[in-house]
Amino acid sequence: MTAKAQKSREFTGRHMLAVTLAFFGVVIAVNLTMATLASTSWTGLVVENTYVASQQFNKKAEEGRAQAALGWTGKLIIAGGEVRYGLTDAGGKPVALHGVKVLFRHPAYEKEDKAITLALASGQEFAARHTPKDGVWIVEVDADAGLDKPYRDVRRIIISHGAQK
Repeated sequence: MTAKAQKSREFTGRHMLAVTLAFFGVVIAVNLTMATLASTSWTGLVVENTYVASQQFNKKAEEGRAQAALGWTGKLIIAGGEVRYGLTDAGGKPVALHGVKVLFRHPAYEKEDKAITLALASGQEFAARHTPKDGVWIVEVDADAGLDKPYRDVRRIIISHGAQK
């Protein structure tokens, strides 16, 4: 009987280099993927003082319920380098406005924030020239409708190619 001699396989320096490169390659690829997803999709909210914001929450919620009881609907249009806003009552008739201010807030950082004042354009619709950058925005509209406090309309919108989606 003959026994074949088997050559044992050695774990060489080349094998160790390949394992090390594969390990770090996977770690780097996962980190880059997660960093890219985090920077393009995070829509958190930045506030200056979280404690103060939490103390004001109930008051703002009460004001929001009182405003919702009016049954008014805001119409915000962003397209063609222009921002337009109008307000209608529960019956669909335009609400007389005395002025409209709009704040575009970027949800992740404040350096992109921009406040604009709209001017009366036609009927009871206000407009101004402004093209926000593409991405997610929090739009805060304060419309002076002759109430004790301005009518507040806050929306989270997506801008793509200079227009609201």
